[in-house]
Amino acid sequence: MIRDLKTSIWVSALIKRAEIGGAFAHIIHKGDADFGSALIKIVISRQEAKLLTPSRDGKGDLIWVDLSTQITKNTTLGLEASIDEYIKKRISQDSDLWVVEIEDTKGRDFLIERVE
Repeated sequence: MIRDLKTSIWVSALIKRAEIGGAFAHIIHKGDADFGSALIKIVISRQEAKLLTPSRDGKGDLIWVDLSTQITKNTTLGLEASIDEYIKKRISQDSDLWVVEIEDTKGRDFLIERVE
């Protein structure tokens, strides 16, 4: 998923970074251990959450894009429920997808790449 690193190793490192930072992180869905893509769900509070997906910028560098605003545009569900519905839909379309949830009241993502 990230450069030449297996997704399972990258996810383990992300979870470890979150735990070292004092947050709680766990895997919601395991995808392909070697080549699966990932979504990162960040739960800040009962009313606040965000969902990050990987993308590439104009230079080809990996960035993470916050999908939260797009997901909640055309729904009457709350933010976290909308994110969860989106995740279910993505998993049904791509069984190789990994989903990691980070619970952090500060809203930190623990990613080393840029988030937009």
